[in-house]
Amino acid sequence: MKMRTLIITIAALLLSFTPAYAGSNVEIGRLSCDVEPGIGLIFGSSKDMTCTLYKKSGGSETYTGRITKVGLDVGITQKTRIEWLVFTGGTHVYHKGALSGTYVGASAEASVGLGGGTNWLIGGTRDSFMLQPWSVQGQVGLNLAIGLAGLTLD
Repeated sequence: MKMRTLIITIAALLLSFTPAYAGSNVEIGRLSCDVEPGIGLIFGSSKDMTCTLYKKSGGSETYTGRITKVGLDVGITQKTRIEWLVFTGGTHVYHKGALSGTYVGASAEASVGLGGGTNWLIGGTRDSFMLQPWSVQGQVGLNLAIGLAGLTLD
């Protein structure tokens, strides 16, 4: 029963924040991240990652970072790929390195052999960026994870 309550709470949280960006967002580009293999330690995990921002205006930037999950996280995953569209409010101008910072939100993933997941995160420079509400994530392994997520990009 507690797991069901956690899932409902996270879903409600995700849905409550999405409309705030619906009418005034500007797409910056696509953030493509390779997450290192790792082991879920029941109550959480932390994995290094390398990301490339492919800007809609052309060109790209590379970021390094770490994704941390707190909640149920059990299993082993090989290298994982996460793809996000990147948005900012209409008044924020993108500059080189602007995605650096801390993002927080929620995450859910599962795999038996092949698997996938979703991550919803907001933050960055002056908390002015949003990584699309539902990321595309592909992974190989045996795991189940659901909980809060944090991402730091440098």
